[in-house]
Amino acid sequence: MKRTDKGLFIVIEGIDGTGKSTQAKMLKLALEKAGQTVTLDHEPSNGPYGKILRDSATTGRLSPQEELDLFHKDRKHHVDELILPTLNRGETVILDRYYFSTMAYQGQRGFDQQEIRDINLTFAPNPDILFILDLDVDLARERIGVRGDSTNEFEKRDALQYCRDTFLSVSNQNFAHVIDSAQSIEQIHTQMLEISLEL
Repeated sequence: MKRTDKGLFIVIEGIDGTGKSTQAKMLKLALEKAGQTVTLDHEPSNGPYGKILRDSATTGRLSPQEELDLFHKDRKHHVDELILPTLNRGETVILDRYYFSTMAYQGQRGFDQQEIRDINLTFAPNPDILFILDLDVDLARERIGVRGDSTNEFEKRDALQYCRDTFLSVSNQNFAHVIDSAQSIEQIHTQMLEISLEL
């Protein structure tokens, strides 16, 4: 999808334990100090479809196809209602997870990653900056405190490795930047801020 706005669209991706949410909040504050108007959001969104997805974590997982369909509906709604209107005002959007996560996590459930991406690109704009916070899977599992008896399907080592590999597979895009998430929080933040202020 072509962009016609003048805003800055930043997406932060990575497996659990890489510090996405912390870095997103720090980047928002830093860019606001630099004079930008910043909206920080996440996916699944707080919209009607995103609520169903988030509620399913406690009410019971949906079928893989139902889940994938809801991710697409949620993202379309999110793009139309928040992302594009904000960018069209010339403002900055920081997003914690985007369609790259759908490629990773729904791909891990058996769906074709390229097909997921192709569907999203019909309505979802590419980011100006994609930060891939990268971390060794074993270290990520240590950080999220994985215990064998309570591991959900996305915290299992093979699943995490699949998702990590998926994120790294899009690192060749000209908007992608891989950040070593084994560094300190401040080191990661400094790199992300420098890249963000260059655009």
